[in-house]
Amino acid sequence: MPNHVVVIGSINVDAILHIQRLPQPGETIQMDAFSKAAGGEGANQAVAAARSGAKTSFIGRVGDDANAAFMRGELVKNQIDTQYVATTADTETGQAYILLQASGQNSIIIQHGANFELTPADVQRATGLIQSADFVVAELETPVAATAEAFKIAKAADKVTILNPAPAQKDLPEALLKNVDLIAPNETESELITGIPVTDEASMRQSAAYYHQLGIRGVVITLGSKGSFISLDGQATLVPAFKVKAVDTTAAGDTFIGALVSNLQPDLGNIVDAETYASMASSFTVQKLGAFPSIPMGDEVRAGLAKVKMDPA
Repeated sequence: MPNHVVVIGSINVDAILHIQRLPQPGETIQMDAFSKAAGGEGANQAVAAARSGAKTSFIGRVGDDANAAFMRGELVKNQIDTQYVATTADTETGQAYILLQASGQNSIIIQHGANFELTPADVQRATGLIQSADFVVAELETPVAATAEAFKIAKAADKVTILNPAPAQKDLPEALLKNVDLIAPNETESELITGIPVTDEASMRQSAAYYHQLGIRGVVITLGSKGSFISLDGQATLVPAFKVKAVDTTAAGDTFIGALVSNLQPDLGNIVDAETYASMASSFTVQKLGAFPSIPMGDEVRAGLAKVKMDPA
């Protein structure tokens, strides 16, 4: 049976500005191209999970504009249950403005729109859905109070909760953290949360200890091209990344989370194998432009892993 994953989070339309580099203060530069794509951290994670075979449901909000119809259609096209995607009147659907440099690195400006209208009451209406899930996944592009309510319901039903703390926030409330089973920040986000710069394995272990002291069982710190660090039940593991030429890093972290949860066992016993699968999925994502358009299907990821096993060089 595939994992049943419920994602609570953001739904955005991405406006992508293709540039050679970021402008300096006071500088005007030329844009090489402009494109749009479906995205949003929550939606990206849901699509990644669905494309890797998970039964996927979404809790979120859109506005009452043309972008709402577009995003609903994109989620349904990816076989994601949108029963609990609500509409906020007189509000725009969330948007992200992505400054994509020629190097493949990006900088993102978020217009939250309807995403910030998500409430604990919205989550409570989806109680039955959450109770039926194997995993509940969230990020921080929607209000923390709604996520805390979702995780509270999930933990009361003995479901596994995964927090991708992006965009990172200091002083996350205890009401949220006490119900997190697995936290998955990148190195920048982790430093903002813990105050500990992630520079080497010793600092990764120190960062993991910070999260464990909060009662969080599992920690995955993603390190971009350097791979990821896993700390679970007293065991620490460094998993290398797959080396590829990055074209656009948009949705790479979201792909990692969705792909991870699609393969993870509820007891987290296969976390290294699931992380390796997630790393391969992300390596596909960075080789294409856009969010939804770059997220691979599970067959592609499995074929990539099989090729590496046959030809490890």
